[in-house]
Amino acid sequence: MIYFTKDLIKFLKELEKNNNRDWFNENKPRYIKSVKEPFEHYIGDLIEAMSPHFESLSITPKESIFRIYRDVRFSKDKRPYKNHISAVVNPGGRKALTQPGIYTEISANHMRVYSGMYQLETKELKNLRSHIAHNLDEFDALISDRKFVNTFGEIRGEKNKVIPKEFREDAETQPLIYNKQFYYFAEWPPEEVLNEKLIKKVVDAYLVAQPLSEFLYEGIH
Repeated sequence: MIYFTKDLIKFLKELEKNNNRDWFNENKPRYIKSVKEPFEHYIGDLIEAMSPHFESLSITPKESIFRIYRDVRFSKDKRPYKNHISAVVNPGGRKALTQPGIYTEISANHMRVYSGMYQLETKELKNLRSHIAHNLDEFDALISDRKFVNTFGEIRGEKNKVIPKEFREDAETQPLIYNKQFYYFAEWPPEEVLNEKLIKKVVDAYLVAQPLSEFLYEGIH
């Protein structure tokens, strides 16, 4: 099924150049027709397609989709809108960013699907580093898996310059232990949103990510 038209990409491209309330309000009907409503439909079908791969996935699109409105209260960047649309499909929705699942993002420049760990509490990060250190062979096998490398490339994320002494020796063998984020993404041209097999492509990417994502999720507890 094709969920979007070319106007989705065109709208997001124009939004980059006209990120202000006057332009957005003038184009609000277009936003609803070309962006908001088809994205909700897409996410609803994506949740349904991913449900067989979870013990329970009963979230709604509303619980998954991030608002296009930016929170500018504590930001120097006062642009009122994001230049992309995005959602998280996992058992807890957008408020559960450490649960295994997929984050899907569409902009005028790309379509991406992410997985992994992005926001970790101090204890979760310590647990995960310990999990990796005690399971180095398994971790290395997961990140070097051919399908994972072909789809996602590598683990990304910010790193700590200094880590607790207990992890330094293992970090010499596996430098990713320095990471404080462990995420990875597949990137496609924005026109991929017009692919009638878009849902299958996203689910297939999730299935490639699933073994590593579950390893990381197990490690934070």
